Amino acid sequence: MAKIDLAGKPIAITGASSGIGAVTALACAKAGMPVTLAARRTDKLETIKERIESEGGKAIVVRCDVASQDDCDAMVARTIEAFGSIYSVFANAGFGEKHDVLDTSEDLLREMFEINFFGTVHTIRAAAKPMLSARSGHMLICTSCLSALPSAGYSVYSATKSAQHHIGRALGVELASSGIKVTTVHPVRTRTEFFATMQVRQGADQLNVKDRPGQPAERVADAVVKALRKPRPEVWMSQPARVAAQLAAMFPRLTDRVIWKPRR
Repeated sequence: MAKIDLAGKPIAITGASSGIGAVTALACAKAGMPVTLAARRTDKLETIKERIESEGGKAIVVRCDVASQDDCDAMVARTIEAFGSIYSVFANAGFGEKHDVLDTSEDLLREMFEINFFGTVHTIRAAAKPMLSARSGHMLICTSCLSALPSAGYSVYSATKSAQHHIGRALGVELASSGIKVTTVHPVRTRTEFFATMQVRQGADQLNVKDRPGQPAERVADAVVKALRKPRPEVWMSQPARVAAQLAAMFPRLTDRVIWKPRR
């Protein structure tokens, strides 16, 4: 399959105000794609927009809360209004907190699914309408290596990531004859605001997160652009993590022993 020329193909990115979303927006713009920057914090989006334009790219800013289908529909409509069409969407907005299942409040459980899972559904539903009409497009979903690897303390977060992965893979099959490609992206620990935001939400004194180096967000961004040029169903940022996930499914009893921890 020949590589796809991305020049002039618009992409809308949710959660584009920081981290993977922001860096991916810059990488896509560098590849020639007009970019819609979407998030709830528009001040940071404006800074990214200015940088893209200063480097000769095109970008617009759209305030979007992915928990709202109306906001996601408006994001896609603004993209088409500004750039004439929409070729791709990157469902990247999301957050996490570290809690055991029984310690997760009902409100937090529903909020995490509302943003991570239903936000993804709202995003791809909005983009699907014009893509189906054009019989062309590419949907990408930022999930996680935890989508297939159980992790004590991150059970609810990983459940939302697993749900993203499963609908992404199923959607790819459902849309196989439509000209639309679907890719799930599985980062490992990445150097972003993710853990800093988690500490703000939970309180640093209540959250023991080891300060371990992670992959640069640029590595994920490069992988996204590569997948856009040559579509594939899944992109894993760590082959060892992918193998670990496969082994975990094959040997659940051994996996439980590895991830077990005493309950306080």
